[in-house]
Amino acid sequence: MARQTRDERRKRRAQADASPASARAPREPQVARPVAEPVHAPEPRRSHFLAESWGELRKVEWPRQQQVIQGTIVVLVACLVVGAYLWGADQVFQRLVQKVLLR
Repeated sequence: MARQTRDERRKRRAQADASPASARAPREPQVARPVAEPVHAPEPRRSHFLAESWGELRKVEWPRQQQVIQGTIVVLVACLVVGAYLWGADQVFQRLVQKVLLR
C-alpha cells in the first residue's frame, strides 16, 4: 500500500472535520504527566575499583596456551596472505602507471 501524500491527508482531515460530531469518537482530555526525577545511583568509591576489577578478572575464561598459539598462527598467516596480495597488486599497478600513464 502506498503512503499517503500530504494533500490526501489534508483531504481526509477536512472530511473528518465536516462530518457530524456524533460520528467521531470523543477524545479523552490530555492529562499532563508529572516529571519524574532522575534516579542517581550513589557514586562508587574509588577504593572499591581495584577490588571490583579483580573480581571481574576472576570471572574471565582465560585461553589455554595451545589456544593462544593457534590464534597467533592464524593472525600471522592472515597477515602474510594479505601482505602478499597487496605487494602483488602494487607491482601490477606500478607497471600499469609507468607504461600507460607516464610514457
